[in-house]
Amino acid sequence: MPLDRIDKKILSLLQNDCSQTNLDLAENVGLSPPACLKRVKKLREEGYIQKQVAILDPDAFGACLHMVVEVVMERDRLDLYQQFLKRATAAREVKQCYQVTGEVDFVLVVTVPNMTAYDKFCNEVLYAEPNMRKFRTLISMQRHKFDTTLNLDAIPS
Repeated sequence: MPLDRIDKKILSLLQNDCSQTNLDLAENVGLSPPACLKRVKKLREEGYIQKQVAILDPDAFGACLHMVVEVVMERDRLDLYQQFLKRATAAREVKQCYQVTGEVDFVLVVTVPNMTAYDKFCNEVLYAEPNMRKFRTLISMQRHKFDTTLNLDAIPS
């Protein structure tokens, strides 16, 4: 279904704070609470809303390392890529996984508490992959921006 102005407003408000009540959300978009609830339910059913979560501040839990890992595969075969994807996406340390074009095949965003944990991750996930040719790790020194929102203004109505 195409999104109208009200749907986009609902999604925009929810992606910035999904803890608000339906009453508050309805008031902010100019709908009755039942009409607003019906739209939110439909947006979930249509797949626009995948899930609602709380985003935690990793710094509040002490030191943690964020890595960007570029992975280059040996052979370019779908079954081997799927095998790697299964292993990578099952690893709790992998927070994001992208299959990309260019000089590398995959980019992983990995979060671990320390280098010992990263070494264990490398042994269990990366080095355990027979089709991996090489990987390169970029360690984040400081995160300046982290944003999970989508720019709904750029989506045509």
